[in-house]
Amino acid sequence: MNKVLVIGGGGREHAIADALHRSPQVGQIFCAPGNAGTAAIATNIGLKDTDVEGLLRFAQENQIDLTVVGPEAALAVGIVDTFRAAGLAIFGHTKLATRIESSKEFAKELMMKYDIPTAAYRSFTDYAEALAYVQGRPFPAVLKYDGLAAGKGVVIAENLEEAKAALKDMLTDSHFGDGKVVVEDFLTGPEFSFMCFVDGEKVYPMPLSQDHKRAFDGDKGPNTGGMGAYTGLPFITDEDRTFALEHILKPTAAAMCAEGCPLSGVLYAGLMKTPQGIKVIEFNARFGDPETEVVLPLIESDIFDIFAAVAHQCEPKQQLRWSNKVTMGVVLASKGYPGSYDKGIAIEGFDTVQARIYHMGTKMDNGVLKTAGGRVMMVVAEGDDIPTLKQKVYAEVAKIHCDNLFYRNDIAHWAL
Repeated sequence: MNKVLVIGGGGREHAIADALHRSPQVGQIFCAPGNAGTAAIATNIGLKDTDVEGLLRFAQENQIDLTVVGPEAALAVGIVDTFRAAGLAIFGHTKLATRIESSKEFAKELMMKYDIPTAAYRSFTDYAEALAYVQGRPFPAVLKYDGLAAGKGVVIAENLEEAKAALKDMLTDSHFGDGKVVVEDFLTGPEFSFMCFVDGEKVYPMPLSQDHKRAFDGDKGPNTGGMGAYTGLPFITDEDRTFALEHILKPTAAAMCAEGCPLSGVLYAGLMKTPQGIKVIEFNARFGDPETEVVLPLIESDIFDIFAAVAHQCEPKQQLRWSNKVTMGVVLASKGYPGSYDKGIAIEGFDTVQARIYHMGTKMDNGVLKTAGGRVMMVVAEGDDIPTLKQKVYAEVAKIHCDNLFYRNDIAHWAL
């Protein structure tokens, strides 16, 4: 039986651990650092996801057979390179390959070079130059911080004042660190997420999903890390999916090989179905969050098999199989998120919920479950169709009581 280490402590990692927990090949799961949810199915260890030396030492001392990396921060500091150099099996991209997420400019240059459909763009390091360019173009303007910003480095400025504030934030105040800003053409149409397991040029697709970035109903309010997600997108046809796989995901995997930094983990494509066809909004170098929480419950084959195959750069023993059910998940977040919020508020009623609960920011305090983050937990249910599933998931969400939580009431509104 295999020992597996899952790096990370959010809902995504809880979903990964949950999927591994269903594998007959997995004996023990460790999560670093994990959360109150992973504690029920794994052993949490008090190491940060970026503590590469500490994690390496733990993996060696505990004879870990496979490590699965959740967060982009761990990939960006080179945890995969370090583990591989020590002869350990690890699922995730090298530091060089992670640039497809950690540098928006690298990703845009790659797409332009290899004719992968995306919005036109320009990059800037100077505030005045960026502002002059934005002023001379139609609004809204899409402004992206070039580096990692925990899913919050994109601003769609509706007017000049918003553009000025965002550019100041990104370029002169160094809110996310020193860097560049990529200014893109604004595209319209429904967005969707397409995740694939990738090993070099081998691409294994997962079910499509759509997440909801804005904090409040009607896609209002500030951008968040994601307030909910669902699978079974009626507005994306089989032809759309085939186009995305054959003209975006597979060519991107091949392009990364050609550039000498092959992918070896999850490639997440944030896509938009525009009037001119499907285009790339962004790439991520890991599982999306909250998309993972609605996609991985649908896997019917053994997930350890695909993780191990990518980590060892060999063919999976079995074909990936997915349920044809649909899933929906609603995130419960601390009031004030994505701004400042209180922590340590008791959560009740969660133990009566008859659906999956993936913990995102929770902790156990003397037997009482309490809030410990901005996004706190996600309730995920599955069913045969979106309308009945929506009723089901919100009925379960209503069972959870906490004075300091809020959630969106319109997850899957694009589908309905």
